[in-house]
Amino acid sequence: MANPASRHDRKRSAVSEDYARAVQSPGRGCCCQPVPKGAVARLAGYADREIAALPAEAVVNSFGCGNPLAFSAVKPGDVVLDLGSGAGIDLLLAAKKVGRRGKVIGVDMTPAMLAKARKNLRAAGLANVAIRKGIIEDLPVDDASVDWVISNCVINLSPEKTRVFAEIARVLRPGGRMLVSDIVAEGLPAEIASNRRLYSSCLAGAIGEKAYLAGLRAAGLVEVEVKDRLVYDTEQIAALIGSEFPEAGAACCAGTVALLAKHWASRLQGKVASVKVAARKPRRQTPDRSRASKTRR
Repeated sequence: MANPASRHDRKRSAVSEDYARAVQSPGRGCCCQPVPKGAVARLAGYADREIAALPAEAVVNSFGCGNPLAFSAVKPGDVVLDLGSGAGIDLLLAAKKVGRRGKVIGVDMTPAMLAKARKNLRAAGLANVAIRKGIIEDLPVDDASVDWVISNCVINLSPEKTRVFAEIARVLRPGGRMLVSDIVAEGLPAEIASNRRLYSSCLAGAIGEKAYLAGLRAAGLVEVEVKDRLVYDTEQIAALIGSEFPEAGAACCAGTVALLAKHWASRLQGKVASVKVAARKPRRQTPDRSRASKTRR
């Protein structure tokens, strides 16, 4: 029997490799057709005025499914942690919200993404952002040290979501909040769920909405709710299935993935959605939910 840890590591490595390739070829959408700069970000819910104030490379390298800051009450002086911070679009927006007295921390496992984010931060001239290499299942962040956890279409990529939910609860200060954008899906067929290419396109690893909320509650978070929900139609599902990351020289929509999109898009209508999920850490932690303290500088 395969070692579960090794299997999880292989999935993370595959996702990291896919996103490293993708960030080298920005501006691609489903089926590898060129997407106008900022189009993906606008579709994800970012306002034109927000996009206009950011470095172009942060916008064109946005791979999210929503704007996790759109419904947040992030204020000056807050500490914000972005899980899977990528090229930095949400880091930059959060940094402007928290101001000089606040701090933003970005965690990503892909060196190419970290390099791109640092470049974008230099271009924006922001000094209140720290970027750290790490995985979201084992965050390089101190216990009870952040006011907000945000994430943009990343948790679905984790092969160990229970660990991610526990880490969110660990790093939040008592009373701290999380607001994440993500993909949820009900009853994915094995043909989709086991497809390695569709894992990185944010579909194959998605879990159901009820399971997602239950996982956050089991980690000790309260006031768990869906703030916003966009249920994908057939065309959007076909695009999601067809948005697998291309390998050099490969025809994007050829072969198996195109057939999967044609076969499953209509059958999955109403079962796949982009959601904004909110939760809060209780001000008092019950004894049975306590964990060994971690200090991560």
